[in-house]
Amino acid sequence: MKRILLAVLILMVSKVTWAQIDTVKQEAQTPATNVKWGLKQCIDYALSNNLSVQRSAYNVESSEVDLRQSKFARLPSLNGSASYGYSWGRGLDPVSNAFTSQEIKSSNLAANASLPIFNGFRIHNSIQQYQTTYAASTEDLAKAKNDLILNVANLFINVVFNKELVNNARFQLESSQKQLDRTTRQVAAGALAKSEQLNLDAQVASNEVTLIQQENALALSLLRLKQALRIPATQGLDVEIPDLNPEALVIDQSRDEIFDQARQTMPEIRSAEYKIQSSHYAVKAARGNLYPRLSLNAGLNTNYSSTQEAQFYPDNTFSFSKAPVAYVNQDTGMPVYTRNPNGSYLNTYKFADQIKDNIYKTLGLQLTIPIFNGYTARASVQRSIVQNQQAKINAQEIEQTLRQNVESAYNDAAASAKTYNSALRQVTARTEAYRMMEQRFGAGAANSFEYQVSQNNLFQAQTDLSRAKYDFIFKKKVLDFYQGKPIEY
Repeated sequence: MKRILLAVLILMVSKVTWAQIDTVKQEAQTPATNVKWGLKQCIDYALSNNLSVQRSAYNVESSEVDLRQSKFARLPSLNGSASYGYSWGRGLDPVSNAFTSQEIKSSNLAANASLPIFNGFRIHNSIQQYQTTYAASTEDLAKAKNDLILNVANLFINVVFNKELVNNARFQLESSQKQLDRTTRQVAAGALAKSEQLNLDAQVASNEVTLIQQENALALSLLRLKQALRIPATQGLDVEIPDLNPEALVIDQSRDEIFDQARQTMPEIRSAEYKIQSSHYAVKAARGNLYPRLSLNAGLNTNYSSTQEAQFYPDNTFSFSKAPVAYVNQDTGMPVYTRNPNGSYLNTYKFADQIKDNIYKTLGLQLTIPIFNGYTARASVQRSIVQNQQAKINAQEIEQTLRQNVESAYNDAAASAKTYNSALRQVTARTEAYRMMEQRFGAGAANSFEYQVSQNNLFQAQTDLSRAKYDFIFKKKVLDFYQGKPIEY
């Protein structure tokens, strides 16, 4: 009973322990609901969970396996074989090549080795090919990470932008609610008409709708960020609003200078160059099949047959307590039990002795000269040449696409900077106009309609400024990214 209770206790403790371990793993994989994540945390989490990045990482591992295999092709190949057979009736003894009518147990052991000496430098060029292919796959992995970083940064800045719009909408609602409360008291005192209260009440309702719309936009942007991070929609997530200063961001380089830096830093450019080199070595490796191949071959073989176990021994050489085992007459195929004057046949030539005595070795050079093989070798060369030309075209397309992206990003950033400066001046003017209108409305010199128009104009100007600010910040960061600078907020 004590043993049973002890086993149950151990099982319960183990179950609780494993449950705690699973909880720790779950907490490590999903963000805590009470912690605000910065951009770096979001990027790090996305890089460790994104499927495209994981697929690219496995492509790197596959390329590494191909490279390792190509290097091992320089080593000799070694293969062994073993066989065991059982036959009965009249048949051919596989060891003595004589026909016999009895049960035969036979076995064969062999080992063969081959060392390539010359094969048209095919192995050397294949190693160079897979080395550049491996380097290209690592650059493709870096490209996948860069694409993910840009996407996460864009989604992150959208969340920050929508949070600011929610704050603006909430401030507008609070401001209009205060005006409604003051107007309600004035209407009750008979200082203002009832229509003024109704107009402000409608404005408050409109601001409430605007706040709800902005909160929905914020929720949608958070959902898209969660989807990019592979976080369930039900999992809480909040982001930390960084301290951003658009005035400190200056475009101090031309588009050509940025493109020259991008051509040196972007992994897709290096990947395209490696793929050109890989296809170049593939052409050389394919041409190696047109040359003669020389290899050194060696073999080791031995065998055993049950019919050879009976062996002749001269008289008085051995003493036996039992009668000698019968041997088979090679002419009649019948067993013989009698001694002859010269000696006896004894069943002592067992498996180990035959394997040792029947060893034979081979060593030779093999020269293979390709003469005609259905045009496969030359067709392989031509296909590799075409693939090399395609790799060069792909490299040109990638460079052209990069130039277009840099030029577009430069124009977008320059336009966003101008838009931000204009929106900043507009907010300054709208803020002063709203302040004056609020004073006039409080003094009774302006009606509720004029007040609503001024308030809406200020809110729209603030919205445009927020959009222009974050749009300029992100596009400036994209330009920095093309220059090899990390994206940080």
